[in-house]
Amino acid sequence: MPSGILYVEDLLYQPSQPVVTVNCTGNVFTEPSGEIASPNYPNQYPENSRCEYRVALRPGFFVALTISSGDFDVEPADSEGSCHDSLTLVSGKQRFGPYCGSKFPGPPEIKTRNNVLDIIFQTNHAVQHKGWKIRYYGDPVTCPPSVIPNSVLDPRKERYILKDSVNVTCMEGYEIVRQRDSIRTFHSNCQENGEWSNSHFSCVPVNCGDPIAIDNAQAIYVSELHEPLYKAAFRYQCDAPYYTLKTKGDGVYQCSASGEWVNKEMGTNLPKCVPVCGVPSNPIKEKAKIFGGTRAEKGNFPWQVYFDYPRGGGVLISERWVMTAAHVLEGYDNPNMYAGVINVGKNTLYKEGKRLVSEASFIHPDWKKQPIETRTDFDNDIALLKLREPVKMGPDISPLCLPGKSSEYELQEGTLGYIAGWGQREKGRLPIYLWKAQIPVVDMEKCRSVKPEGSADSSAYRFTDNMICAGGDKDSCKGDSGGAYAIQDPLDDGRYYVAGLISWGPRCGTFGLYTKVVRYLDWITETMRKHESEETWQD
Repeated sequence: MPSGILYVEDLLYQPSQPVVTVNCTGNVFTEPSGEIASPNYPNQYPENSRCEYRVALRPGFFVALTISSGDFDVEPADSEGSCHDSLTLVSGKQRFGPYCGSKFPGPPEIKTRNNVLDIIFQTNHAVQHKGWKIRYYGDPVTCPPSVIPNSVLDPRKERYILKDSVNVTCMEGYEIVRQRDSIRTFHSNCQENGEWSNSHFSCVPVNCGDPIAIDNAQAIYVSELHEPLYKAAFRYQCDAPYYTLKTKGDGVYQCSASGEWVNKEMGTNLPKCVPVCGVPSNPIKEKAKIFGGTRAEKGNFPWQVYFDYPRGGGVLISERWVMTAAHVLEGYDNPNMYAGVINVGKNTLYKEGKRLVSEASFIHPDWKKQPIETRTDFDNDIALLKLREPVKMGPDISPLCLPGKSSEYELQEGTLGYIAGWGQREKGRLPIYLWKAQIPVVDMEKCRSVKPEGSADSSAYRFTDNMICAGGDKDSCKGDSGGAYAIQDPLDDGRYYVAGLISWGPRCGTFGLYTKVVRYLDWITETMRKHESEETWQD
């Protein structure tokens, strides 16, 4: 195809001849660059001409051209601004001109958005000038600086042109989700149409999935983003007021770039909602001294467990564990237990009570087996029952705290605590309602001084430092065994802890002996850890 400067020398105007319209069309230029000039350039162009030239570059290149002022001299416009001789450039929907004048009135460089340019030069029969010369070249197609949103390109350039090749990587926290997997990097080429290949991909935020559910809690978003996407954040909110969050740090989990919910301190480990211990839903107001005490109200002792058979009591210390006296469990591997009731009449018990089913029982290893009728040694009178299912906490069921090991938990004489149970009353009757009383800690000699029923003195019985002596005119009695001696926590007066377990006494209505729970903390916690790896205890 023709290229370079085109001179149409056979189209010269002959003034002695009739006026003839010159047609100089059909010239197509396909070389990557070149020059095109008007007929006879730099001599006068012919009159009555219509010359059409076409630059047709291969796809992937846009036509660009330059015209210097010294290379343009076309009859100037008339007084009304109309060009009699004119140069017009057309590229697709773009149109430049018409141009005329002794200097090129347009921009020194024109860039089209097409690979085809039509050049139209028209003259009339009046004055002729030297015409024009155009220099054209192919401007490579450019692609956008980004292939898809939320990604980076490698290599990085200020300008990407045809055939440039890049690796596209999703920004941190973003990924490309495909039918069966997800990727973060792909390859892309700048194409002839100025678009990147594979631009149909999308870098979307990593989806961590819905927060993992934990028992007795809801996941509450604390970020503006309420979807499980990258950088969204939530906090577990336990079912208040019966559960509290046990975790390290602030408990906030954020959707990470790896697609996992992560906490700064806990990593991917989850917190637990543990029962709030030692807080009655209905505060205890009784000041009277159970033998001769007053009836308890619902919510006074939500940790109280009723042993239907054998008759006795227990104390809930966590979702999965009940503590009681060892002698209550002698001969009974699976006692009938209920929580959440104060009326243990059969109809009410079965209707309102929560049946607790034990999975295993653990009597303290130092508890000595003796016939119950002749037992004189109640040292280490403590046992644990592991429940088959965790108990759901509420206003009528919640655990009692364990004591701490600090000096504040060493009991002093006169310290008041509550006992409750369904044990024998003054006239030997077993009540259906839960009774309660507030009794003080007293010196052990008070218990030693009581003459046991049917015995000459108390010397036959064993008194140890593992026991608490408490009571006075009134105390616990047969059927109350295993219940808690609950004392207000010295470090938190809003809650109670289990200082003792109702164990034994020389004679009902005087002073009673209670297993000193603080002496058994190591055994309690070790037994629970050993037999329930995911169990959580109160601090």
